[in-house]
Amino acid sequence: MERWVGSVRREMLDRILIINAAHLRAVLAGNETHFNTRRPHRSLNQASPLRALPDPVDADIKVIRRDRLGGLLHEYAQVA
Repeated sequence: MERWVGSVRREMLDRILIINAAHLRAVLAGNETHFNTRRPHRSLNQASPLRALPDPVDADIKVIRRDRLGGLLHEYAQVA
């Protein structure tokens, strides 16, 4: 838990001015979604906790970037 709190403080709360409790809940919910569904975890071989590890691809891959929370978080996805 201490690692998560430290991560949220460094990556989110030090960079966003929180207006009120509802804004804080929205920012934390966005961070939680990113952390559990998109962010690669080193201990899971770069998979996310709630998603299976994709099969490796040898072809030329085009990648797009999506910014979340005003550009603080970046999510990457393959273009079909």
